[in-house]
Amino acid sequence: MEYILRLAIVLGGCALAALAVGRAADLLARYADARHPETPLWGLLRRCRAPLYLVLLTTLLRSTYPLIGLPALRRRSEALDHVFLLCLIGGGAWLAVRVASAVVESSYARYAGRSRDPARVRRVRTQVTLLMRVVSVAVGVLAGAVALVTFPAFRTLGTSLLASAGIIGIVAGVAAQSTLGNVFAGFQIAFGDMVRIGDTVVVDGEWGVVEEVTLTFLTVRTWDERRVTLPVSYFTSRPFENWSRGGSEKTGTVHVHCDHSTPVALMRAHLREFLETCPTWDSRGWDLSVTETSPTDITVRAIVTAKDADDLWTTRCAVREELITWLAREHPAALPRIATATAAEPPKTE
Repeated sequence: MEYILRLAIVLGGCALAALAVGRAADLLARYADARHPETPLWGLLRRCRAPLYLVLLTTLLRSTYPLIGLPALRRRSEALDHVFLLCLIGGGAWLAVRVASAVVESSYARYAGRSRDPARVRRVRTQVTLLMRVVSVAVGVLAGAVALVTFPAFRTLGTSLLASAGIIGIVAGVAAQSTLGNVFAGFQIAFGDMVRIGDTVVVDGEWGVVEEVTLTFLTVRTWDERRVTLPVSYFTSRPFENWSRGGSEKTGTVHVHCDHSTPVALMRAHLREFLETCPTWDSRGWDLSVTETSPTDITVRAIVTAKDADDLWTTRCAVREELITWLAREHPAALPRIATATAAEPPKTE
């Protein structure tokens, strides 16, 4: 009965102490966030509550469990110490990733709030995303290596493996050549400013917005909400269109086939009037001219501009619909016609 009471006191005391310290740290972060709302770091640090509680609880339990005095725990003290050490390593890695993520995201948020260049903000966002993935992988690998070293069998095995590290490195490099190529391509994309999150790109005839960039793959959200996933090496080895490079403004064309009797001057004036009421036109430029003719019709090309690819698509569709509707209502004879009359017979010669 005495051992059960001691066990309850130790477990309950450690849990309450860890909870109290974690609660105090959370309140301090909340107070700092309220006093300095311009700095999002304190609010982001509140996400570290769970790993902090795990580290505190593990540390307290490792220090106080001998006070229980249970013979079974004494016999297994070495195994318990090892378990607590593994929990500390895992919890410490989790806490380190959360803290690093809070610091990086806070820096990005402050930069995005000060910068007025959307292209630079997207570039920094892409770099921050890849940087956090690298940090998470590095911390995870380091924590896994430290955890393995705590096992005597792996410690001995590691000594023998170091002697053949060169051969293993060559074999691993050949086997993972494609993966490593994608990883290096991911760094090249992030820090070479080739593609950024939020860029509008055209790949394999599909246009969409870059939604996610990792070290090995890139996801493009198409206009119809499909997700196209491509290896990052695709963007370093093949040509592609990036409509967001050098600014997001776009110029597009609308072709309308008309009859030769079309009043082009009136059509041009009506296009100007319509663009003044079109909310997606950015007022940078417009034009309407006859670009081609044939024995049956003419091709009228309208040029419009918009602030981005989405608005350009909407503007082109609106202009096409308006011009066709206006011709059908005001000048129906200007619509293209197909000649179906019977050809005249040649005159008879005697």
